[in-house]
Amino acid sequence: MAAIRLEGAVKIYPFTSLKGRIFGRKKAREALEREKRQPYATSEGVIALRRTWLDIPDGSFTVLTGPSGCGKTTLLRLIAGLESLTDGELYLDGRPASSIPPNERNIALVSQNLALYPHLTVYDNLAFSLRIRRLPRHEIDEKVRLAAETLGLEGKLDKRPGELSGGERQRVAIGRTLIRDPSVFLYDEPFSNLDPKTRAQIRSELRRLHGSLGKTFVYATHDQTEALSLGDRLVVMENGLIRQAGTPAEVYGRPANRFTAGFIGTPRMNFFDDAVLTAEGGEYWVRCRGLKVRLSEERSRILASKGVKPGRVVLGIRPVYLRPSPAGLEARILSLSVNWDETHIFFDSGGTELISVVPSGEVQAGWLPGTSLLLGAEGRRVHLFDPETGASLFSS
Repeated sequence: MAAIRLEGAVKIYPFTSLKGRIFGRKKAREALEREKRQPYATSEGVIALRRTWLDIPDGSFTVLTGPSGCGKTTLLRLIAGLESLTDGELYLDGRPASSIPPNERNIALVSQNLALYPHLTVYDNLAFSLRIRRLPRHEIDEKVRLAAETLGLEGKLDKRPGELSGGERQRVAIGRTLIRDPSVFLYDEPFSNLDPKTRAQIRSELRRLHGSLGKTFVYATHDQTEALSLGDRLVVMENGLIRQAGTPAEVYGRPANRFTAGFIGTPRMNFFDDAVLTAEGGEYWVRCRGLKVRLSEERSRILASKGVKPGRVVLGIRPVYLRPSPAGLEARILSLSVNWDETHIFFDSGGTELISVVPSGEVQAGWLPGTSLLLGAEGRRVHLFDPETGASLFSS
């Protein structure tokens, strides 16, 4: 097992070079111009990871999530040793690891490209790394069959990858890492090409596998629903920065900034940029377009302890907490979408699209596109963000 620590880690990819290119100079020049126009480019190149500090506890299941291009894959490749740090340090179990070659880190990586040998059987694919290490034949056979039993591949050992389903090929890829008995398992969006049902099944098997092994798992995905359901720790990234790290419940329930609040949660959080925070008789209120919300005692206490002054704020309300109400913000229904036992109602309010989620059994016959409803929210369910920095006014 292994704990992972990044201290001030920076990764900069040099700009595309035109030197020595005989073919494709025009495309190379266009790529270079695109790179230089990126917002996080310096004279050295494109910054993929910006001064990052991160602790991944021993035995944890940590999920890295964020939009495409935020630095998830770069971070995994740095841990695996496939990329070198531009600055900062990486520690494995407290030991500086930047100078340790990849083959000596005892780390396994599964990526979208499974890289199975198509001409070999499942048995031979699983046994390949053990044969390179020249383990005894009986020991190889024992490890292969144990891995196959763990992953439900017992009846597939004589088949080749082309004869397997997508989910079975994923199991073989996981089995190849499992059989090496690494200290750390890294997964780079390995299930993105699978259908939803198979993905859910493989995720369940992966959680079970982590529970039985107790090893350190680091999993990268842009699918925030997958991120919330998989790990015991969640790391949200944007443009090479870590925006928040914590348990899934903490990140969802107490987002540290507007980006995290908007990225985590389906449907997305509703934001109101024209909200105003007021203080009346020792209580804090938020007003916005006819909506008037009194904050809970706990949240008012947080604002008072931080010395937050009345003024303009960004109000955030998750769709499950923005509900039809006798009084509140007036909004016109655009459309309704039934999702089994809940209905998503899309509204327009002064040019802002809002989403409300209500139990399907509570939807009224008169709630039709074009009609207007009043929407309200509870003071303990709303989020407030600084309009300039995007930081949560409730975070420590």
